[in-house]
Amino acid sequence: MFICAHANLIELEAAIAELEPLAHVTDVRPPQFGLVMVRGRVGAVGNAFNVGEALVTRASVQLQNGVVGHSYLLGRARKKARLAAIIDAVSQSPDTMIMVQKSLIDPVRERLAREKTNQAAETASTKVDFFTLVRGED
Repeated sequence: MFICAHANLIELEAAIAELEPLAHVTDVRPPQFGLVMVRGRVGAVGNAFNVGEALVTRASVQLQNGVVGHSYLLGRARKKARLAAIIDAVSQSPDTMIMVQKSLIDPVRERLAREKTNQAAETASTKVDFFTLVRGED
């Protein structure tokens, strides 16, 4: 689901198009969005407190064979949440999981690694080395 959350809509659509045709997908819970409370702790210790609310989109689908898939994504993305739920349902079969691995997981993981490398290179190019001159008494 990490990959589905970080995949863009085009990548999810392409992955589903590569899978064998999905004859019948039923919306158990159509895509809908709402707010969830985000909780935090100071320094990851101590009592939890409410940080604020985050908008999430959730969806649940059922395939023709009875397998149910779910998705929860940050933000307002109904179509992406439904596609992620379909990927979740299809991924539960070992046979189709291999196809999902090749068509979605591997390419998205590679793209995320490239983006992380590019971001690190951009950040490194702006690095400034500060040094202190020590004034001594002669």
